[in-house]
Amino acid sequence: MQSQKSYKRVVIKIGSSLFASQKSKLDMSLANNIAGQISDLIKQGKEVVVVSSGAIALGMSILKLANRPKELAYLQASAAIGQHELMHVYNQAFKGYGLDCAQLLLTWDDFSSRSRFLNAKNTLNTLLKLKCVPVINENDTVSTEEIKFGDNDKLSALVSILVGADLLIILSDVEGLLDENKKVIRLVDKINAQVKSLACPTSKKTCVGGMITKIDAARVAVDSGIACVIANGRSKGIIAQVANDPFSQGTIFLPKQKILDEKRRWMAFGTKAKGKIVIDEGAKKALCEKKSLLAVGVVSCEGNFYAGDVVGVYDKKDCEIGRGKTGIASRELDKVKGNRYPKEVIHRDHLVIL
Repeated sequence: MQSQKSYKRVVIKIGSSLFASQKSKLDMSLANNIAGQISDLIKQGKEVVVVSSGAIALGMSILKLANRPKELAYLQASAAIGQHELMHVYNQAFKGYGLDCAQLLLTWDDFSSRSRFLNAKNTLNTLLKLKCVPVINENDTVSTEEIKFGDNDKLSALVSILVGADLLIILSDVEGLLDENKKVIRLVDKINAQVKSLACPTSKKTCVGGMITKIDAARVAVDSGIACVIANGRSKGIIAQVANDPFSQGTIFLPKQKILDEKRRWMAFGTKAKGKIVIDEGAKKALCEKKSLLAVGVVSCEGNFYAGDVVGVYDKKDCEIGRGKTGIASRELDKVKGNRYPKEVIHRDHLVIL
């Protein structure tokens, strides 16, 4: 039975809306409560990774900024000040339970580069072996539009893939996914257009994202075979309850049984596409039949990419149907698209259908 499954490795995403009050002041009691619950899980033999927002919100508080800055330089300054404060809070909270924590700041580049991806994975596995709690955040102090995740919900899903988690818990200030009558939907077995239509935005005062980014993160997790729960982080004992029985609180998104191997998961979700290739219906059918992509089926290409780069493959309706490592550069493909050409644009062994 699904509910009796043992979830040994758990990723917990903590939203900035939990840490910051209406005046963007730090809620120390919540930090201590979270540390206590995580301590209990570790005593049970579970391994826990924390993905935490809150650096920019705390930086805003220290700088006395009323609203989230729009200029990148001010965002980065807020993050630089707030990240130090955020880790100080976690360090103090975990120390109170005899635990050490470690800071890891990541960008898209740490996932898109296969070698950096594996290095980060090895570091995290070692920290967990040492019974240390990794606390991960986006490296907002250096992130630009090209390397930003945009929200820590997506980051938490990618970290779950990175560490091979069994369960992703996304904590926010909402009870879960609500239906049209504002009642919590306890179980979602398939993420479709109807589920996405239920998502609604949250305040942009201190955070970005909202329910839609949480659902997108849940999709990445479940497509990778990882169960995901969205729940209210202020509910008493929420982490322990969900980690031991994810059907008990919030909304659980059930994982797919048939999942991609690790390298294809990395290609599908852990990389930021360097370009875009649009294909015709014949090529689309061929790819779905596990054949390679040939130049004759390419309609157009966008972006500046080189052989070996990961690109998105789209149909004429602008729907992304796959991702893969290209065998030729964009400049070369632009010349030969729609024609017979000896090189494969994307070999089937380097392609994943989404």
